[in-house]
Amino acid sequence: MAKLAKTSRPSRPAKPAVEGFWDKPPLLNLAADVLFLAAGTALVYAAALGVQRLPFFPLREVVVQGTLDQVTRTQIEYAARSAVTGNFFTVDLDAVRTSFEKLPWVRRAEVRRRWPDGLLLTIEEQSAVARWRQAGGEYKLVNRQGEVFVAATEAALPVFAGPEGSADEVLAQHREFSAALAPISRGVVEIVLSQREAWQLKLDDGLVLNLGRNDERHPVAERMRRFVSVYAQVGEKLHLHPTLIDMRYPSGFAVRSAGAMQSS
Repeated sequence: MAKLAKTSRPSRPAKPAVEGFWDKPPLLNLAADVLFLAAGTALVYAAALGVQRLPFFPLREVVVQGTLDQVTRTQIEYAARSAVTGNFFTVDLDAVRTSFEKLPWVRRAEVRRRWPDGLLLTIEEQSAVARWRQAGGEYKLVNRQGEVFVAATEAALPVFAGPEGSADEVLAQHREFSAALAPISRGVVEIVLSQREAWQLKLDDGLVLNLGRNDERHPVAERMRRFVSVYAQVGEKLHLHPTLIDMRYPSGFAVRSAGAMQSS
């Protein structure tokens, strides 16, 4: 009997060995470079922090730039002692600035480092142009920007009153009224804006002037011009010493003097 010959299966080719990370010198060199760079950066950063905390850079002075009229040396020294901490590098400039801006009469402060051991302080002082009478009868001050702030002064200033947040509007209207009254040499010592947005003025001769609300048909500026044009007539031709003039009428006005009210 014939025997069947066994056929041998062809052997599969061996899979090539997969190279690992450690078998790639270029990657190893790159990784080493990155690690050395990171370590060097961390070392430099740590050294910088350590140098900043050394007692080699203490702050010794605060230099005030410019001349101050209202803010005193004592106030500046107090704010500096309470807010300036750390050394030349670690001092918190924003915290120092905030501390100075809390002082009376300081509108804005700027603080910068002054090498090697100081701070440079620039202060914008408030400039008061009026007193602001609040609803409860307490007084604050108004600056040239129409902002209300708290401070004390003995200066003779006009008095403003009005709804909360209206100081800038009252200031702008005060400037217009003052310019309109210049031809008759009168000034405004008090100006009130009511909750209904009606205007009332008190002049430096004691006269109270009611101008009412501003509207398109009868603007307040037009009523003021009409008052200026008749101001001389009230005293000379009508022989009155008015205490109040009401200009809210479209084409006339009412005068109160010595307890009597007359219309014209």
